[in-house]
Amino acid sequence: MTTIQAVHHLLTNREVTCRELTVRYLKAADDVNPQVNAYISLTKEAALAAADAVDKKLCRGEALAPLEGVPFCLKDNISTKGLATTCASHMLENYVPIYDAAIWEALGTQNAILVGKGNMDEFAMGSTCENSYFGGSKNPHNLGHVAGGSSGGVAAAVAANIAVYGIGSDTGGSIRMPASFCGLVGLKPTYGAVSRRGLIAYGSSLDQIGPITTCVEDAALVFDAICEKDPGDMTSRGAAPVADRLTGDIKGLKIGIASEFFEGLSGDVDKALSDAVALYEKLGAEIVPLHFPLLQYVLPTYYIIACAEASSNLGRYDGLRYGHQAPSFSDLNDFICRTRTEGFGKEVRRRILLGTYVLSAGYYDAYYNKAQQLRRAIVREFSDMFARCDVILTPTVPVTALQFGADLSPVETYQTDICTCSVNIAGLPAVSIPCGVDSKSLPIGLQLIGGRFREATVLNAALAFERETARSYLKTADMGVAL
Repeated sequence: MTTIQAVHHLLTNREVTCRELTVRYLKAADDVNPQVNAYISLTKEAALAAADAVDKKLCRGEALAPLEGVPFCLKDNISTKGLATTCASHMLENYVPIYDAAIWEALGTQNAILVGKGNMDEFAMGSTCENSYFGGSKNPHNLGHVAGGSSGGVAAAVAANIAVYGIGSDTGGSIRMPASFCGLVGLKPTYGAVSRRGLIAYGSSLDQIGPITTCVEDAALVFDAICEKDPGDMTSRGAAPVADRLTGDIKGLKIGIASEFFEGLSGDVDKALSDAVALYEKLGAEIVPLHFPLLQYVLPTYYIIACAEASSNLGRYDGLRYGHQAPSFSDLNDFICRTRTEGFGKEVRRRILLGTYVLSAGYYDAYYNKAQQLRRAIVREFSDMFARCDVILTPTVPVTALQFGADLSPVETYQTDICTCSVNIAGLPAVSIPCGVDSKSLPIGLQLIGGRFREATVLNAALAFERETARSYLKTADMGVAL
């Protein structure tokens, strides 16, 4: 398992040049990607150019920033000027942005080494990373299972050791679920803590960019590098750095346990979560019983709001300005209809239709307006719970990684998001960390949820667990680069 801090140590002590390191990761990505399908595209020229810039700084005796020279994977719905950004869709298969996302600007100024753009569910819609126009990502720990969605390619790249860390986006659990399935740490920051400028939108009031890493301290380092306030994003507020505030001491911390989150868990997940709660008690935390009765309304609320926003956001893809264009048509209406039918996959079309329906005249009040009322009630219920505790502990996903190609209905697939969606509805920070393995040695994740802009609190609680278990549940596969 390779960490950002370990790579930083190798570079600053001149034990390897950044170009040598980058070449190793690029070659490993070439070798491993046909099995895992973690990357949609590799960005070799950009990676080597950034590596040479790092080596020149080292030759001049200049200090490196924490992420400088560290190879990483960027989800393919984040705009990169001059580099293809496909959203894993036929609609944007050949799209090359003319501007950079704010987060890529921030990482680019630190000479971060972009190995490639990570595979994903098309337009970030999915829970398994199988809904990609370029084929699904496999779980590096067992290639017969999914990597989790929608940032599955990013998680697979980190778990397969062909990236040291990754950047994903999380609309309803899309960072935390693949992190849980792949045995990694996934942080969904508070809404507004990280700029969304340049992130191709799925649900604008829910989307948030965050890191997937091999340990908690790395997640804090990446968060600190990307959490600046951005005047180009009206929802951006930025956040205070957290890495220097992590101690791993949680004595007296109040951890809330809402029983509703623990219903319907598989046996292995239930056992791992029970052991984790006992460990936190041993470390000096106080366990506070809670109730979250509105959890039963979270999934319908989430999918109504997310699909409504998706139908609006994806209305721009009509083939007139950019993206896929139908080769034959009879008139303008037929052109747009054929373009969108050919350009979007089945799951995207399903969510656009659902969103259009709930926003239509006659149904707006019955569905969308009611979902917004429930959203406000869910926010209030979280506030009431945080009046009694500092963090809330839940499973990340009720099950471990699903079989690749399992024929689940859309509703069955949506139900795997039951523990993660409420966090996006309320705009809260949450982290998923590994807490065990099932009978097939597939990772199990637990989720820690905090109040708004309490990233330091959730990461500190996560670090305490990670240290006490000696990182024994963090795991990467036996492939890729070994440093």
